[in-house]
Amino acid sequence: MSRSIHDQTLALAGVFQAAALVQQVAHSGQCAESSFETCMRSLFATQPETTLDVYGGELKDLREGLSTLASVLSQQSKQQDIEVLRYALNLINLSSKLRRNSDMLEVIGSRIDQARHTASHFGYSHSNLVANLASVYTDTISTFRQRIQVTGEPTILQREENAAKVRALLLAGVRSSILWHQTGGRRWQLIFNRRKVIMTARELAEKANRSVYD
Repeated sequence: MSRSIHDQTLALAGVFQAAALVQQVAHSGQCAESSFETCMRSLFATQPETTLDVYGGELKDLREGLSTLASVLSQQSKQQDIEVLRYALNLINLSSKLRRNSDMLEVIGSRIDQARHTASHFGYSHSNLVANLASVYTDTISTFRQRIQVTGEPTILQREENAAKVRALLLAGVRSSILWHQTGGRRWQLIFNRRKVIMTARELAEKANRSVYD
């Protein structure tokens, strides 16, 4: 798999897409279904030929992540930007802990494999699959000492289907963080290569938008 800034930006957009959707679900109980499906589908892409294949092979499926990545890294002026950035950085931190825990990686891999049948039968946004993936997160990554504190509307987060969506999205965010590392992404790049990452994300977001309207 290529280790270029292009591939790193795609994987990082996957992290930011998951983080943005967590923020949206936590505050409103809703998010774009197509963006959500892309995150869920990425969990089952275990043998991709390219980085983009993890997200369905089309840039338009990462539109939300690419535009969020560009805007959050360039400004962080709004409260929601700060929340999304916090989630993204926490996902990157959790993924580095997970990479060092081969037993847990194996458990996650086998449980996602078991969920393939549900995904192929019901689709990637079905509540049965989402609940299944949420339980994978709860039983594994959620047991680390460092945990992601999700802030939002308590009444919304108390609804089981919203809590499940948030956990499934966090699992997808960790998966994209691992992919980012595999393509050569490192935390220091978010500081020293920030401008290059923003420019690449903007270019890819423009291409993604054009592909939607072509």
